[in-house]
Amino acid sequence: MISTRCGHRLAASLLTLALAAACAHDRYGAMTAAPHTTAPPVPTSQYVIGPGDRLSVFVYESPQLSVTDLPVRPDGRISLPLIPDIAAAGKTPTELGQDVARRLAQYIKTPSVSVMVRDFFGPFDRQVRVIGEATEPQALPYRDHLTVLDVMIQTKGLTKFAAGNSAVIVRRGDAGKNESIKVRLSDLLKDGDIDANVEMQPGDTLIIPQSWF
Repeated sequence: MISTRCGHRLAASLLTLALAAACAHDRYGAMTAAPHTTAPPVPTSQYVIGPGDRLSVFVYESPQLSVTDLPVRPDGRISLPLIPDIAAAGKTPTELGQDVARRLAQYIKTPSVSVMVRDFFGPFDRQVRVIGEATEPQALPYRDHLTVLDVMIQTKGLTKFAAGNSAVIVRRGDAGKNESIKVRLSDLLKDGDIDANVEMQPGDTLIIPQSWF
């Protein structure tokens, strides 16, 4: 039977490998962040489009009306051939495809439209934010079953000044009031204590304070 200490070492080794895999080496050997487009795709029936997303819009048998790399503007709208302005933010890709098809129906017969999210951030109120002593503090797109460990892998772990076990998740409760959830990041990342891993929720903010020496 593997001892507790060995189990902790094994979990820590696996975490180290995961953090290393989350970085890419450029041709000169410098470390660069892996692009967020590598995150698993989000089901089109659930994902809500937000400003900053990039979309591909395919109109069946009408390649001249299709667009393969279309940014959602800061105002949440997009422009397409024959449709100079249409709201995209706040809709699922399926809903947007249906709206585009209705608008195109006055130009072509029975249009069939598919929308795919190529590069996603999601609506601001569903993003997960990491601030404080993470190596790369940032806002991340939320996806189902996103955990604190996933977040730390994407932000490249803790700085040497981090008080990991004093970290908190600030979450808006059902009554509209913020609640704080303590997270033992040092136990999770350094000791491999998987019991310290918790799921994030849309709109969460992970705050990692600095150690006091």
